Amino acid sequence: MVEARSPRQLRKQAPTRRVRHRHTTARRTRLSWRARGILAAVAVVAALLGWAVVARAMAPSSNTSLTRFDAIVVLGSPADSDGNPTPKELARVAQGVREYERGVAPRLIFSGGAVRNHFVEAQVMARAAEARGIPESAIFLEPEARDTIQNACFATRIMRAHGWRSAEVVSSAVHLPRAGILFDRTPLKWRVDAAQPLVPETVLSEGAETLLETLKTVHYLTYGSWAERCEP
Repeated sequence: MVEARSPRQLRKQAPTRRVRHRHTTARRTRLSWRARGILAAVAVVAALLGWAVVARAMAPSSNTSLTRFDAIVVLGSPADSDGNPTPKELARVAQGVREYERGVAPRLIFSGGAVRNHFVEAQVMARAAEARGIPESAIFLEPEARDTIQNACFATRIMRAHGWRSAEVVSSAVHLPRAGILFDRTPLKWRVDAAQPLVPETVLSEGAETLLETLKTVHYLTYGSWAERCEP
């Protein structure tokens, strides 16, 4: 048997139901705005990564048809904690030396400061080049650069001070798209040349390097291109 309720009892229960309904609606609204915020953030990140991927894919590899240059610019990479060149660094030096021996340019400029430790990348690479038989007179150091923007800027300053106007830029293949974007802003005639890795790379390590370079490209496109602008 269903208990009959008076109109007075029904009126007492109605406000409680309305309050519960308002609380549920407010909670759903908060969740909805939170979900929208998350989706918006994901969309922004995806757009930035897509922008960087396209920029890297379209990055120039040269702005000249020259085959001989005034200098070979080798971009730095940190030495190990003992000051010895890493395989990546040695690969760049080896490629620069090969190009020098082929007669691509009569001099080498090693660019890179002390970034991750107190060992100056340019000095470490220069010693490795001398050990391969490159005369000291053909080696020039740019020991201040802390990133690729400064590599391009400071190396260009050295070249302009000597009246040199063209360069072949040597670095790891994954690094060259970003380097190309940056050197394209200099007054030099240039082309890039990829160093062949001395140690086979795994899919995981190669993917990690590509992701890191993509993130650095995002940083340059959104911040570094104006905040770290350098006049060579």
